[in-house]
Amino acid sequence: MKTESFRIGTGAGFSADRLDPAVDLARRGDLDAIVFECLGERTLASGLLDKRSDPALGYNRLLETRMRAVLPLCRAGNTCLITNMGAANPLAAGKVVVDVARELGLRGIRVAVVTGDDATHLLDKDTHLIEPNCALKDFEPHMIGANAYLGTEGIVAALKQKANVVITGRVADPSLFLAPLQHFFQWEYDDWARVGAGTMIGHVMECAAQVTGGYFADPGYKNVEDVAFVGFPIAEVQHNGTAVITKLPGTGGCVDSRTVKEQLLYEIHDPAHYLTPDVTADFSSAHVDSAGKDRVSISGARGGERPQELKVTVAFAGGFVGEAEISYAGPGAQRRARMAGEIVAERLRQVHGVQTAPRLDLIGVSSLHGTAGQTTTESQDVRLRCAMRTPARKEAETLLWEVESLLCCGPAGGGGYRGYVRPSILTYSTLIDRGRISPILDVFDV
Repeated sequence: MKTESFRIGTGAGFSADRLDPAVDLARRGDLDAIVFECLGERTLASGLLDKRSDPALGYNRLLETRMRAVLPLCRAGNTCLITNMGAANPLAAGKVVVDVARELGLRGIRVAVVTGDDATHLLDKDTHLIEPNCALKDFEPHMIGANAYLGTEGIVAALKQKANVVITGRVADPSLFLAPLQHFFQWEYDDWARVGAGTMIGHVMECAAQVTGGYFADPGYKNVEDVAFVGFPIAEVQHNGTAVITKLPGTGGCVDSRTVKEQLLYEIHDPAHYLTPDVTADFSSAHVDSAGKDRVSISGARGGERPQELKVTVAFAGGFVGEAEISYAGPGAQRRARMAGEIVAERLRQVHGVQTAPRLDLIGVSSLHGTAGQTTTESQDVRLRCAMRTPARKEAETLLWEVESLLCCGPAGGGGYRGYVRPSILTYSTLIDRGRISPILDVFDV
């Protein structure tokens, strides 16, 4: 490893992110570490459902594909790979990585698995859920699991044991990046200034192409070149917690002060008090400065004592979602689509006795804004979307039946029907004392 700085790249920013930019980073990024951040709250809940149907599942479904593509490159470049693709079943994910490494002949790899985030057994009927503002006993859907946001401790412990690959479940997103910095630079856990600075770096890096121009792109307003082949970010980090954010030469996208500032403010309620398991970070004094083409320096973050409570995501089985669509085109399309939705709602209630009202959207006519902003433009190309969450699968299937029947039962011109029923998941949050949760480390040698 290098002594003057630490190069860390982002291999993924969400569960289904692209693979080829990560392969490019692993091949020619000259990285000390690469992080695949692939776990959202609903992704974890979906993993819990998968594990409930098959105890061998519950990890990210792209895990094997990603490992086959990048493990040999990481091994050749002595790049440590850290990921939360373990999701609801990190130990099963670790076995997949070991099996892939053996099949590829990558002897000598050490795979560490961090668990301990499962907090299901720590909740009781009186546990308070923050968002619905009620006790667990007063919430009707069935709980399928609860996972606490761990910090860096488990990953640092794995790196101290010279792990080449670290698989976790629910770990806070910036902690995935902070942990290798803490290990490499030997930052103390209570060095709040540097931990705060490292958390800012992790936060900027965690969503991959969001900081390299992908989600930033807005043609005619914020022009970005070659977004189809946007490169993923690299952070060149110094011992004092300053960093330069950049990307590989020859890749699409851009890194400038605008992309970094947008990502810096992403999902931050209070920039002066950003709560993570590791620190109460303060980004209010951050400096974002150009350091050359596709190079931006970030510095100035601070931190204070970490919170005494950990956030816990509580997942529930929400029944089923039925969703169906049908299109109308030509003069009067908007009126006909609206009539079609009213027909579906009325027949569900009057004919089938379904008490749950469906959600009706006219896609292309303020569908995302709903009632917040109704357009006055008359569209001649409209797609009606009808959706409903219900405890009963039969009710969801009835929704699909009624939408499909519009093909002949009117109004005029309906076509292009499609529909599906899928299990529904709900996620809410609670808090627990951090002393009740501890990371657990398992190590496997190939």
